[in-house]
Amino acid sequence: MSELGRRLTAEFVGTAFLLAGVVGSGIMAEQLTDDVGLQLLQNAFATAGVLVALILALGPASGAHINPAVTLADRLIGGMDTRP
Repeated sequence: MSELGRRLTAEFVGTAFLLAGVVGSGIMAEQLTDDVGLQLLQNAFATAGVLVALILALGPASGAHINPAVTLADRLIGGMDTRP
């Protein structure tokens, strides 16, 4: 697989897992308590945990930006160039 293909695959997988983590943590929080404040706290901690795991796992493959806005900002400030 080419370098660009590897990066794109890592970003796609990272985005899919982040989406599943956010949705899953929301469902989990709703089932654990009726307190909305506590639900938000549980959701935030679970989402942060998923995000940290994804960054650690996918960082070496693609930079683990996951968000296109982060990639664009990194490119604009000179942290990366446009060549794969």
